[in-house]
Amino acid sequence: MKHSIGSYPRVRVRDDGRQVVSQAGAVLLVETVRKSGLDQAISEALSPWRKPRAVHDPGKVLLDVALAVASGGDCLADVGMLRAEPAVFGPVASDPTVSRLIDALAASGEKTLQAIRSVRAQARQRVWRLAGQAAPDAGGTVTVDLDGVLVIAHSDKEDAAPTWKRTWGHHPLMAFVDHGPGGTGEPVAALLRPGNAGSNTTADHTTTTQLALAQLPARFRRGRRTLIRTDSAGGTHDFVAWLARRGRWLPYSVGMVITDAIHSHVLKVPASAWTPAIEADGGIRDGAWVAELTGDVLHGWPKGMRLIVRKERPHPGAQLRLTDADGMRLTCFATNTAGRPIPELELRHRRGARAEDRIRAARATGLRNLPLKRTAQNKVWLEIVQIALDLLAWMPMFALTGEARLWEPRRLRFRLFSAAGQLVTTGRRRVLRLARHWPWTSQITAGLERLALLPNPG
Repeated sequence: MKHSIGSYPRVRVRDDGRQVVSQAGAVLLVETVRKSGLDQAISEALSPWRKPRAVHDPGKVLLDVALAVASGGDCLADVGMLRAEPAVFGPVASDPTVSRLIDALAASGEKTLQAIRSVRAQARQRVWRLAGQAAPDAGGTVTVDLDGVLVIAHSDKEDAAPTWKRTWGHHPLMAFVDHGPGGTGEPVAALLRPGNAGSNTTADHTTTTQLALAQLPARFRRGRRTLIRTDSAGGTHDFVAWLARRGRWLPYSVGMVITDAIHSHVLKVPASAWTPAIEADGGIRDGAWVAELTGDVLHGWPKGMRLIVRKERPHPGAQLRLTDADGMRLTCFATNTAGRPIPELELRHRRGARAEDRIRAARATGLRNLPLKRTAQNKVWLEIVQIALDLLAWMPMFALTGEARLWEPRRLRFRLFSAAGQLVTTGRRRVLRLARHWPWTSQITAGLERLALLPNPG
């Protein structure tokens, strides 16, 4: 009788393999960079920071760090993963060279940030045009979600401060373009702030919105085509007035705090005025109703603002708040969209919860912590993180279909990017052969075929 000696087969390991490529599936990201024109544009934009007789192009160095972050890295030194595969990623700068570039870019302050942001906006416009019906603007409108992120600092960093959750670190305010139920989302703004920055600071929300609008194609930077959606942190008089200002005309869906005035008006709403809330499929949402508040509760707010409240039976185990009523959980939001039923508007606002998915993806893509000491350096790092997230959003738009279009970064890394391959040269061409037994090899090859059909920039 034979006895098992373990749960896994034993293999002998040798270090004499030739032309074996790890992270071979990351060629999807490399091809996305090429088709978006991001490599050429960022090289040109960062050319002023290239020193005479320098070997490495600053734009290529920054993109290499972004590719490393997109592949799962969380510090500058993780670019070494790309350096180990020059056949796929080309020549990659050394760690000291990367650090010196980040220092040089940080020393230039806003000039650097503006250069990187202009390149991202340029590439985004091209990507959306190439993506066609898969692009977030395919329906003629764009939705931008604003939300704050707490980034904990585990060492002494400039501008780190106590947060409202009694932790220590920073409190960036970010903006994401929502790709809708058939996709994920992409970042369009990130404002680095100290940990003690207020959640509902009007100036920060205004600045972040301006940065987000600058990333969109020109036709979406003002007017009724771009919806600004926030939680209750954006529900301030000044921010709502700024959005609705004459000439800007931005539609909004902004969460509101249940004040005493709102609470008293909710108690006066007759039973006949409550309408059942709806689900995404158009069905009735069980145990939830919506109503619109009118009267003096709107005094002092911009003209045309609508105040919509929802009451819902709390989930089992949930504790009611002082602002809840009759055993129902109350939430409220404001919008200036007219001519649509309030259940549709409430569903549209509720979909803003997808911003939490975008934040989770950002934490898994370089935003788990800010790895550098000075604020100016970490502002550059935030731009790198956004480039990485852009690539992780653009690649599925170009290359993936079906359920794979919804995969978050961690799943993309485990299933696609981590695939190994063998690089062979035949007929003066280099061919990357992927493992046939890998379950997702067909999705990688199909994605690369779709990318190959896209026109090259220029």
